[in-house]
Amino acid sequence: MTQSDPRARLVHKPSLMPGVVFLCAWLLAAGLLCACGKGEDKAAKGKRPIPVAVAEAKAMDVPVLVVAVGNVEAYASVVIKPQVSGVIAKQLVRDGQDVRKGTPLFVIDQRTYQASLQEALARLQKDQAQSKKAEDDLKRFQALYEQGAVSREQLEQIQANTIGLRASLALDQAQVQQARLQLGYASIASPIDGRAGHVLVQEGNVVKANDDRVLVVINQVEPIYVSFAVPERYLPEIQKQAALGELRVEAQTAEGVVLDTGKLDSIDNAVDKATGTIRLKAEFRNKAKTLWPGQFVRAFLRLAERKNAVVIPAQAVQTGVSGSFVFVVKAEQTVELRNVSVSPAPEQAVVVDQGVAPGEKVVVDGQVMLVPGAMVEIKAAAPAAPASATQANATQANATQASITQGVAPPLAGTKP
Repeated sequence: MTQSDPRARLVHKPSLMPGVVFLCAWLLAAGLLCACGKGEDKAAKGKRPIPVAVAEAKAMDVPVLVVAVGNVEAYASVVIKPQVSGVIAKQLVRDGQDVRKGTPLFVIDQRTYQASLQEALARLQKDQAQSKKAEDDLKRFQALYEQGAVSREQLEQIQANTIGLRASLALDQAQVQQARLQLGYASIASPIDGRAGHVLVQEGNVVKANDDRVLVVINQVEPIYVSFAVPERYLPEIQKQAALGELRVEAQTAEGVVLDTGKLDSIDNAVDKATGTIRLKAEFRNKAKTLWPGQFVRAFLRLAERKNAVVIPAQAVQTGVSGSFVFVVKAEQTVELRNVSVSPAPEQAVVVDQGVAPGEKVVVDGQVMLVPGAMVEIKAAAPAAPASATQANATQANATQASITQGVAPPLAGTKP
């Protein structure tokens, strides 16, 4: 084979490996630079102070409250049913009407009962006349018997007739009284002061005596009751404070609007074994009729007054997996997470039983961005807590305890009445 043979030539091709290696190295370096840049940005953001609003924990005297969900009950409730049969001739009550004791509600057709009364009166007059004649005959026969003009048997017969007529006269008088009662039952009046519910049987319907059908229900709403249950652990303190004097109970809506203020009326005679609670009942005057039977309210039972309690705004308390907690701002402008135990207090505040000391600042706004140890910047201070519970109740009576956490009840250990 000669050198000019093209098959004998060696073909030389350039290698691609150096270019590939250079490209990979460049991409890796770029990735590391981006990662470092992002890390520096995160570090810069982590060091940037987070704006928050804070409030200072105050020491003051506050009432010890037991909070429960209560149900409003009528002071008295009367189910109106007919006691005699007949057609309802008049319907004098309307749905939702306020009635007084003795206010006419319904009139049942009275003609039958008026006739029965007249019949009983006529029978009574007849027997009165016969009885009078029998009494006169008895006196006359007694005189004749003493003279020997009549026999003893005749006298005894007259005596028996007289006694029989006396019994008939008593029976007639009872029948007259019964007829008058039946006639009176035909006019149905309200037995109590209250408000009528929905009228269930209208004019023109036929009713029967002791019918299962209800004509109307009258509920007395002035005064009115609120019934609520509290854990049995509060029973000894409640009994102790009730023996010392009247206990105040406040009824509020779920939004914290005060409906009325009353007093504790009764304590049930047994603890519910199924729930471990004791049922209480409070009485309210309800002059404005803000409480209504069947309504659910929040009942605040005031037991005593706690001296020098630590009070913070309710919005400072957050709820986590381990329970309630707050963020406390430390001297170096960092925050510390502290688990707390709280109790209700007036004026949109709570009492911190443990976890916060007087004078410490707690975060009330901006908690979403916080983590333990984060740097903060105080942008505003929350309104200070009221100087005392008495001042708080006087200044904002209609907003008392508006944002107390539902269902939280204060411990009674260590409190002073």
